[in-house]
Amino acid sequence: MQCKQVIVARKDLRLSPGKLAAQVAHASVECVLQILNSNRNEWKKWLEEWIKEGQKKVVLKVSSLDELLVYYNNAKSLGLPASLIKDAGLTQVPEGTITAVGIGPAPEELVDKITGMLDLY
Repeated sequence: MQCKQVIVARKDLRLSPGKLAAQVAHASVECVLQILNSNRNEWKKWLEEWIKEGQKKVVLKVSSLDELLVYYNNAKSLGLPASLIKDAGLTQVPEGTITAVGIGPAPEELVDKITGMLDLY
């Protein structure tokens, strides 16, 4: 089983490269923490596989908040670990701005069902 994690970020916010990197990191870490704090053995198995395989991550883009929320809700409805990142508002965007979504780590085929049609950021 190949596992991966996908981070979906909003292109419409026009974040600087450093700010984008921080939001992507937040999404990745939040998903892992969600798994570690859960009682979901399947998620923990996926996390272990992902770590063994080198922690594959892919950053994809969407053009709006509405589009981002669709991917988050689809991941949740499929039972995948998913994080919704809201910015603290200290630099480039207002407090509470939703910037990114993390999905997985989970089996690639499940993640691709949700995000397989998106373009790389």
